[in-house]
Formats: sequence, C-alpha cells, structure tokens
Amino acid sequence: MSRGADWLTPDWRVAGVGALMTTRSGGGSSGAFATMNVGTAVGDDAGAVAANRARLAEATGAATVFLRQVHGTRVVRVGRADAAPGAEVYEADGLVTTEPGVACVVQAADCLPVLLAAGDGRAVAAAHAGWRGLAAGVVENAVDSLCQAGRCAPGEVAAWLGACIGPDAFEVGADVPAAFGAAGPGAASHRFKARGAAKWHADLAGLARDRLAAAGVTRISGGAWCTVSDGSRFFSYRRDGVTGRMAAAVWIVAR
Repeated sequence: MSRGADWLTPDWRVAGVGALMTTRSGGGSSGAFATMNVGTAVGDDAGAVAANRARLAEATGAATVFLRQVHGTRVVRVGRADAAPGAEVYEADGLVTTEPGVACVVQAADCLPVLLAAGDGRAVAAAHAGWRGLAAGVVENAVDSLCQAGRCAPGEVAAWLGACIGPDAFEVGADVPAAFGAAGPGAASHRFKARGAAKWHADLAGLARDRLAAAGVTRISGGAWCTVSDGSRFFSYRRDGVTGRMAAAVWIVAR
C-alpha cells in the first residue's frame, strides 16, 4: 500500500476491514492545497486532485465512492457501480456498503469524519459530521443504516472518530449549543465552555461520542487530533479559508 507516512489509522481490530484518514502529506497538489488534497470544488488543479484520488484508491486497494456533502443527514447504500473517483454520484453525508473492495469515503477540513464497522466485518459506513449534520442526526442515521445492512445491533459496531476542529479552537455562537439542547441545563452542556459575549467553545468529537453512545455504540475510539492547531499536518477551513480536503475511508477487504 502506498500512503502518506503520517496518515491516520483506527486503533480498532475488525477482521476483514480496512480504514484510514489522509493528512496533508502524500499527494501532488501545491500551494494552499499541498499536497494530498482530494477536494474537487476548492480551486485546486483538477489533474492534481485526480492523481491524489488515485493515490487514495491505491492505498485502500478498493474502488472509492465520494459524496457531494451538504451538511445533512442522508445516508446512502453504495456499491462498485457508484465508484467514480472524479465525481460525486450522490448528494448525502453518509454512505454504507456490504460489498468487499468498495471504500466509503467522506471529505473533511474541520468537520468530523466518523467511520463505522460491523463487528464481523459484514458492513462498513462513513459519515461526515459537521455540527449541523451531527445535531440533526447524521451519526444516528449512519449507525442505523449500517445495522440494517449488516444485520447487527449497535452494540456490535466499532466506531472511529477522525481528525476535526478541536474543543479549544471551535468557537461558536448561541445557535450551536441550542441545536444540541444545551442552551440550559442538559445532557450536552458539558461539551460547551462559555467564552463570554454569547460565545462558546464546542467539543465536536465529544458531541459525536455522546450521540454514538446514545445510539447504543460502545466501541468508540479516535477523535484526539485538532485540524486547526496542527497546520503542518491537517487542512483546516476555519484556519486558512482556501485549503484542501482530507479523506476518511473505510472498506471491506476484498479476498
């Protein structure tokens, strides 16, 4: 497998399942997109993006399926026929597959990628969780779709959280804690720290952990990296404005 030396991999052990998240390294883009940008709509050279997506496919050994992400809650079931590395076939923020050799891919540059796998490796899923999608239920929808496809219970699911904006960098207004029911005393209140003048710092990965746990998922790992604070390793839209996109992918290994 060819991959960047500092790409992230889950610490789960799910037989027959592969997973990774790219960083800035290992690609061929330049400038603000250096080097492993997989985003097609950010202003990067199309040829460089295509080559980077090909590198991702080589690293996974699978056919990659990308989405047109809209910060929503739709989760789609995909297969090899949906793999089009240069295009996004579906407008959605989550995808699930039971086909070996098909990689479910979500893009991120501060939002949280969530990778899921049935305990027996029969199904895998990925979700793109910005705060809007997370508050609206994209993670719960992904867990439900995975369990239906894999015929498993949430307690049999392994979840991994990729790199995202960290709790010391994610400053939000009152609309965000309100969306999670944390404007007053509530279950999510501990994920927000008041910063004065109607501002809070939000723990996006922590909020996702809470949603996963409430959905019945007990095997949860990752979420320890901040995209904003580590500019040499991660793209960050909030930090840089014009920037690339990283990819988080999960797949059933083809035998």
